[in-house]
Amino acid sequence: MDLLKKGIAEAIGTFVLVFFACGVAAWTGGSVVATALAFGLVIVAMAYSVGRISGCHINPAVSLGCLIAKRMTVKEFLVYVCAQILGGFVGGVAIFGIAKMGNVRLLGNACNNALGYSGNLSKITAGGYIGALLVEIILTLVFVYVILNVTTENSGAGKKAGLIIGFTLTLVHLLGIGFTGTSVNPARSIATAVADAIYNGNTDALAQVWIFIVAPLAGAALAALLFKVLHKEKKVQVPAGDAGSEKE
Repeated sequence: MDLLKKGIAEAIGTFVLVFFACGVAAWTGGSVVATALAFGLVIVAMAYSVGRISGCHINPAVSLGCLIAKRMTVKEFLVYVCAQILGGFVGGVAIFGIAKMGNVRLLGNACNNALGYSGNLSKITAGGYIGALLVEIILTLVFVYVILNVTTENSGAGKKAGLIIGFTLTLVHLLGIGFTGTSVNPARSIATAVADAIYNGNTDALAQVWIFIVAPLAGAALAALLFKVLHKEKKVQVPAGDAGSEKE
């Protein structure tokens, strides 16, 4: 039951992220400041609400980082990722569906694309794909590395952790929007790619979505490994007789 609640919280959080933040991106045509702030503010809002239930990952890359850092089990990871993808999908279908119902013309589709994409997949060079992968890996590495640091018991961030994480997401968007639209989150990219295909018949984002699954997961894995090399989490002694002699 506890894991079910966590899954529901993750689905809700990812729904809010896609509905509001991707909605702002689509409505403003990808305005750098507005979109960056929207993503950051959603994270802050969710961190202080669903964060108390699930930790507010709302991102498969964050969950992978926590899995590698041994902060969650494989079972929890699978539940979180499924919930995030489902919540993101519903959020994408909802925001773009509502716009379609009201004949509201959005300025963009909030999708993520390889470098150099301008409406024609055949014109994307190998450098465009490689560049997009590198950008997303670096952005996700920084984002997840900060999360792992500020959420440790002895980080000193305390109740400010949600604000720090939100500001960090805003930061990576300020740079990444001009390159790929900024993903750092496979669930968010899948949601908008599917919604664009459903409502606009455009499958270009779906054809490129592998970049925004592979790169964020790779960046998260690197962040977790870097964290494990550079930091040692505080160990807490447990009573003799319990499983193991100490835990993280």
